[in-house]
Amino acid sequence: MPMLPQYRFLYAGPHRASWLVYLLLFLLQGCSMPACAQLRVAQAGSAAPSHAAWDGLLKKWVDERGMVDYKGFASDRKALRAYLQQLEASAPDPERWSREEQLAYWLNAYNAFTIELILRHYPLESIKDIKAGPQIPFVNTPWDIKFIRIGGRELDLNNIEHNIIRPGFEEPRIHFALVCAARSCPKLRREAYVADRLEGQLAEQARSFLLDPDKNIVRSDRLQLSKLFDWYGGDFTKGRSLQEAIREYSGVPVSKDAPIRYLYYNWQLNEQ
Repeated sequence: MPMLPQYRFLYAGPHRASWLVYLLLFLLQGCSMPACAQLRVAQAGSAAPSHAAWDGLLKKWVDERGMVDYKGFASDRKALRAYLQQLEASAPDPERWSREEQLAYWLNAYNAFTIELILRHYPLESIKDIKAGPQIPFVNTPWDIKFIRIGGRELDLNNIEHNIIRPGFEEPRIHFALVCAARSCPKLRREAYVADRLEGQLAEQARSFLLDPDKNIVRSDRLQLSKLFDWYGGDFTKGRSLQEAIREYSGVPVSKDAPIRYLYYNWQLNEQ
């Protein structure tokens, strides 16, 4: 879909609402694009919360392949909900929190609330089986269900990814950390993201995803890539080619002329 460059961050592939719909809603609400894009939340917490509870849940119910034991998570629902309530009561405070603390918070929030969304509708074969009211293509999707309340604002997963993380941090490696509960997604990390190790965690997620032959085939002379690089290409190619980005993140000496083909995206649930 052709996009105006300044609105590109609002579009993210076939399962997201169109940028035009978002733009219309923002204009109707009477707020400027920069202000809406940041989606500043009220009642920010004074200190970043601990993610130890989420870390423990991930170690219990996610395996080394990043596959999820949803039945196990369901049996630990009380602990998961306690962690989500902690997040909801501790909105990031840009004046007191470091950039790393804020980004770690939002990455963990996106992944933890995705697990919660799956559990609310479990069992199911795919996150795309979740119905979100009257079916309007590219508008009413699972990612548009407002079931999150942070800092006094009702949010959905799209808000977190496209209105907060992408424009607020401009860090393309977040696409290797956010997990949408599908088999073709990057693997769910078996530990929480934390500020003091975030750079290493993101670098490891990028390399792990690119070198996973079930997700990408990276060779110096040709690239068979996840559709993530098609959907979010603009996030990776600011001032460089996609081949250069893949070379940096994977460590493989990819030729600048390496042809690119995009692989089928498997939306089947990432269940053990």
